[in-house]
Amino acid sequence: MDPKPDRSMVLLAPPRGGGGAVLSFPPSGSRPGRFPPVDEHIVVPETTRDEMIRGRKVVAQPALEPHADLQTSLDFLILPHVRPGYRPSTELLTRVSEGSNFATDLSIRREGQDPATGRRFLEEISFEIVNEQSVRDVVEKAEELAERGVRRVFAIFVKRREVCEWSTEKRAFLPLLLDGMLEDPCFVRPIAVRALLDVQNAEREVVRALERKGNAELEKLKDGARDEGREEGRREALRPLLRARFGEISADAEARIAGATCTMLDAWILRLLDAKTIDEVLAEP
Repeated sequence: MDPKPDRSMVLLAPPRGGGGAVLSFPPSGSRPGRFPPVDEHIVVPETTRDEMIRGRKVVAQPALEPHADLQTSLDFLILPHVRPGYRPSTELLTRVSEGSNFATDLSIRREGQDPATGRRFLEEISFEIVNEQSVRDVVEKAEELAERGVRRVFAIFVKRREVCEWSTEKRAFLPLLLDGMLEDPCFVRPIAVRALLDVQNAEREVVRALERKGNAELEKLKDGARDEGREEGRREALRPLLRARFGEISADAEARIAGATCTMLDAWILRLLDAKTIDEVLAEP
């Protein structure tokens, strides 16, 4: 499937108040050369904890447990949902404007290089986890990202247990319905909003995403489960037939039945027609 997004309008997930904002990507008002390259930095990547927001230095501190735990869950959830042709990244440093150079907790961008710039693509989606972080920082980041052209900006407020999406029109984060679904062209399937807050829901969503992608290992597990089901069905059919012909089943015979394959069980069921003893039935093929 071609991962390239078209210029059609994208309906954002509905906030609690109903309705929904509509955006286009790339932004209709963006102009080439208006912004510095996304990977041309004014802070030192992977050396300093400094970030810049509108020329104001902000120190990116290590996280406390609520933030760090949710960060791990979010990465785990989003990775398998990302459609081929896109790339999720954690703490990807982006030059957002002349005075802003910061990273969000998780972002999604197209793979490869942007032919318009010869550099990596700007992220299309950004997620920020908010625990102790300044609300001012979160809002200014969202404003800068949206202005730069990031299509969707989400904030997960840990203490309020809210998932919000930035509205450029209202200049505010709007809460999403926890029972709703988060849909986007970057994803192979919609994601339950509640899964962004809860690891148990995240695990279920991950399994569904892997199933949608046709994950080979998951298919093997499903095939194995089906085989086990067929084997158990044959065992349940064989045991009463053996009892009817030969009486109680010995522990040794039961152990052989429990370890038999579908092929062996099928052969034993057929042997019941002519066998004189249970040992004749359960002899190796």
